[in-house]
Amino acid sequence: MLTAALGTFAALVFGAADFLGGLSSRRTHPVLVTAIVALTGLVLLLLFLPFVPGRWSPEALLWGGLSGVAGCLAIGLLYACLAIGPMSILSPLTAVISALVPLGFGLARGEKLGSLGLVGLGLALVAVVLVGFVPEKGAVRPTLPGVLMAVGSGAMIGAFLVLIDLAPDDSGLVPLLMNRGVNGLIMLVVTGILVLRFRPTGRKLGTGGVRLAMLGGTVDAVANSLLLLGVRIGDLSVIGVLTALYPAGTILLAATVLKERIAPVQWAGLGLALLATALLAL
Repeated sequence: MLTAALGTFAALVFGAADFLGGLSSRRTHPVLVTAIVALTGLVLLLLFLPFVPGRWSPEALLWGGLSGVAGCLAIGLLYACLAIGPMSILSPLTAVISALVPLGFGLARGEKLGSLGLVGLGLALVAVVLVGFVPEKGAVRPTLPGVLMAVGSGAMIGAFLVLIDLAPDDSGLVPLLMNRGVNGLIMLVVTGILVLRFRPTGRKLGTGGVRLAMLGGTVDAVANSLLLLGVRIGDLSVIGVLTALYPAGTILLAATVLKERIAPVQWAGLGLALLATALLAL
């Protein structure tokens, strides 16, 4: 029951972080936003490090660092595939793949669920598609590069979950520290390259969304901490599928704050998500 609750709550918090990241990206270059989010999360985790016991080990550093690389690849491929579109197809495809990777890994290493749990997982996967589905008038069929990048992005998100789960249980926040540190370092290097590239043209990255990005980084750190707790006390297969419902948090905030309309198919997905969570909690 606690695992299902943590997975669902982590998904909503991840969605909130994405919402803040999206708002800040309207005022600041997305690459710079990603770097700020990672570094803000790193600072927050460092502040809480003395209060969360954890052993520094080669395994914790390795898996945490690799998860940071996976996160960067996931973000880069996600931005690229959504730029190609159509988002209404590629966005839920990414979310589903991100759920299937940890689900398959968890079941392959011996995690078992009862009949109700299996039904709940199936409903959750359907809910991921419905929640992430954004109807677009006249949407075109996706191209092969777009589909491949969407699958790659989802696989990297799933790999991030698996790598965090592989970190030793006694490592505390160490894997997340490495994740945020590696992620932030890579994105800062990319930001520097963009600055050098834009300088001859007089273009700027923009800094109007820095505060929102920092808030997003704080929320993202909380979401990652919930995820870490979830994989340590529960099954990766369950946490992986429920976390893939992260678009729900973004959609609900967009409807509340920006007054964006939630499509009926998305309401259906949210309802299925609640039912799936209840079944997984039994």
